[in-house]
This record gives sequence, C-alpha cells and structure tokens, in this order.
Amino acid sequence: MAAFTPIALQYSSTSSLHSLLPSLEASRDHNSWWGKVRSYKSAGKRSLQQNITRGLTIQSAATKPAKSPAEEDWKVKREYLVQKRVRSVDAKEALRLQKENNFVILDVRPEAEFKEAHPPDAINVQIYRLIKEWTAWDIARRAAFAFFGIFSGTEENPEFIQSVEAKLDKNAKIIVACSAGGTLKPSQNLPEGQQSRSLIAAYLLVLNGFSNVFHLEGGLYSWFKEDLPSVSEE
Repeated sequence: MAAFTPIALQYSSTSSLHSLLPSLEASRDHNSWWGKVRSYKSAGKRSLQQNITRGLTIQSAATKPAKSPAEEDWKVKREYLVQKRVRSVDAKEALRLQKENNFVILDVRPEAEFKEAHPPDAINVQIYRLIKEWTAWDIARRAAFAFFGIFSGTEENPEFIQSVEAKLDKNAKIIVACSAGGTLKPSQNLPEGQQSRSLIAAYLLVLNGFSNVFHLEGGLYSWFKEDLPSVSEE
C-alpha cells in the first residue's frame, strides 16, 4: 500500500493535470478569441468614430452658407479701410477732436434726421437718398421696399462725393457719422465687423482722395446717449 499510494497519487496528479489541459487550452483559446474580438471591436469603434468625424467635417463644409454678394462687397471695403488705417473714435473723443483739433463731423444721415438733432457745426451730406426717378426699374425697387413695409425706399446718393467736395477740402479732418455707426472690429459673431452708412461713406471718401478720415464708433446714437451737445433745425 505504501508503494501503491504514491503511484496512485502520481497517476491521479498526472491524470488530473491532463484532464485540466483541454480546459486550460480552451480557456486560453477562449481568452485569445475574446482578445481578438475586443481588438476588432476597438478597431471598428475607432474606424466608426473616424468615419463619423469625416462625415461631420464634410457635412459642415458642404452646409456652410456662402457669403452673399453684399457680404463679399463689405469684406472688400472693410479690408480697404483697415489698409488705409481709418481710425474709429467714440463720441467723447469725437467732441474733443472737434473742439481742439478742428475736426468736422460729417453727418451722412437723411436730411430729415439731421434736422431733428445733430452735433453743433456738423455738416450734412446724405449717403443715401429717397428714390427720385420713376423708371420701370425705380418702380420695381419701390415695390421691393414696400413688400418689406418700407414705403420710403432709398438709393445710394450719386452726388455724395461731389457734394462733400463742394463743402470740404480733401485735406480736411473729417469724422464720419451715421445713426448706428457700425464697427471695423471683428468679433466671434461678426468676423468682418459690422457695416454701416458711415463706414460706406468713409470708404468712398478715402477712395476719392480724402486723406484724414475718421469714423464715429457707436454712431450718433451714442452721442445723444452720452448727452453731448446737439442742436435742432426744427
């Protein structure tokens, strides 16, 4: 018995070991298989994420709205104003420059608005005027304005530069002003700034040889809000 027991134990141990091998092999293969599955799943997930990202990128590029002709036109004008270093000033700085440095405030609002209230000694030359003619094209433009509830349609004043030249020398120091003012400063929502009547007027002045053109940031709205001096012709 004493000799038999070790043999039995040895056999039993060997038998048990061999009986476990298929399970261990199966377990190893099973783990290897799951490892491959996890690897494939991980690779598939990365591929899916990449495809989604590419799809989103393509969709974003495809659906990005194109700039309108008016936006493209303003972009060109803004770049020209920045290139010519047209400076913007706030209302208080404009008043100081008017008093101390002989700057002239050029109010480009419609004449009716100018007469209601404007800075003392300001000059009015409107950049836009009421549509005057009654050609088929002018009637169509009036109808387009009326469609949006605007019954006093305007057009760019073709005599704007001529009228300014009759009142101011091209070396005059000018601060151009309108109601809102607009801005040349880019922002997250307005990467090209915000165009306005005064900035369009400033562009035309610089384009036609006026060399000292400034712009009223915040417009005459800010001037009146600051309760700066104003006069009326009514």
